Amino acid sequence: MQKKPDLPIWQLINMSIGFFGIQHGFEIQFARMSSIYEKLGAKPDELPFLWLAAPLTGLIIQPIIGYMSDKTWIPGLKMRRRPYFFTGAILATIALFFMPNSSSIWMAAGCLWILDASLNISMEPFRAFVGDKLNKKQRPAGYAYQGLMIGLGTIFGTWIASLDWMKFIPHIISKNYSFSPLLSLLYVFFSSTNTTSTHLAFYICAIIYLCAVIYTVFATTEYPPEESEEKDKKEKSTFIGALNKWFKETLACYLQMPPVMKRLAIIQFFTWMGLFCLWIFYNVAVAHYVFGATDPHSELYDEGIRWGTHTMIIKGVVTPIFSLFIPLLVRYMGKAYTHTTALLLCGIGLLAVPFIHDKNLLYIPMIAAGIGWGSIVALPYVILVDHIPPKQYGIFMGIFNMFIVIPEIMVSLGIGKILMKLVNNNHAYAVAFGGILIIIAALITPTLNQFEKDKTQKDEE
Repeated sequence: MQKKPDLPIWQLINMSIGFFGIQHGFEIQFARMSSIYEKLGAKPDELPFLWLAAPLTGLIIQPIIGYMSDKTWIPGLKMRRRPYFFTGAILATIALFFMPNSSSIWMAAGCLWILDASLNISMEPFRAFVGDKLNKKQRPAGYAYQGLMIGLGTIFGTWIASLDWMKFIPHIISKNYSFSPLLSLLYVFFSSTNTTSTHLAFYICAIIYLCAVIYTVFATTEYPPEESEEKDKKEKSTFIGALNKWFKETLACYLQMPPVMKRLAIIQFFTWMGLFCLWIFYNVAVAHYVFGATDPHSELYDEGIRWGTHTMIIKGVVTPIFSLFIPLLVRYMGKAYTHTTALLLCGIGLLAVPFIHDKNLLYIPMIAAGIGWGSIVALPYVILVDHIPPKQYGIFMGIFNMFIVIPEIMVSLGIGKILMKLVNNNHAYAVAFGGILIIIAALITPTLNQFEKDKTQKDEE
């Protein structure tokens, strides 16, 4: 096994810039999809089902892509995970351009299926990429930088989604910057083609997504597979051959999950069911219950959606700041207790949403959500990667992500509809229910500490 050297900070950043772009794809759908569905006539209890694309594509795509990226090596280009980054980015960019032009609920749902499948193709190998490139000492920093880029992507993605671009562009033109004539031409074109602020937000996020992923593809390198992996590749050197073997190996890995992965699966189950409630219901809760909008086609409703999206910018600001402190907190508190604290704060913040009627106070739960999000996108993977075989990082990460998407599917297929009936279609109480689920995850998380102690003792022996 080749010894992996410490990488400079700039290389850790280059590895994660693609995630900055990917997050724009997620943030624009979190901010705008529920409002797009409502504008197209969807009822409140139909929203969870219409979001089914996100988790179901993850359930199908992630294990397959994880396995195939484990088996991929293109010697001439020295690429393993990066072809998947690039392919997913191209497909997602196309979906993002079509999404705001949807003329029916089912067209929007179809675009969401394509978008989320593409996001998973890009995202899944990024998790294994850190395990491939970094030694054990640098992995917490590597995943923390992913968290940093996710946070920055959240800031810019939600900022883009929160703006009324058809008012913002004339404001920029009035400043008489050197590029104002070009903006004036674009504004005339947009106005003549009935382009809305929603259209422009999707288009801008698509371009950023593609450019960021392309940067990581060309600014990073990859190590060749280990000798045992190379031997396996000779036996199954084509994608078709790899796919034929996928089911058997996935099942074997599933049955041989290390105990810490099983415990993390329970924690992830409650965490991501809670997060899904936040993403589906938060912005429309702000529009309906803080701004008092009843008509999805009204200016007041759009203002509420934009404000909800605007408050989520603070979530993106807090996430990278907290991510930078994760290695330090882990050193003094341990991975399990750091994650526990972050989840607990996040859950309490979401639980407070129904009791907030002043729009400015909505920043408080989003600060808590930012702390939780910074830990959620980093620490479970830091804990997991120490307990799985290096040559199977991709497939185990794919299986692990099943415990993210399965609870989301449950919300989409039934729990979400039942929940909305129980809370009388009150979106704010649905967000609070998500907070309760995240608190449950926080209460389970300290049990991970024993697995970490056992691992440390084994390494010392």
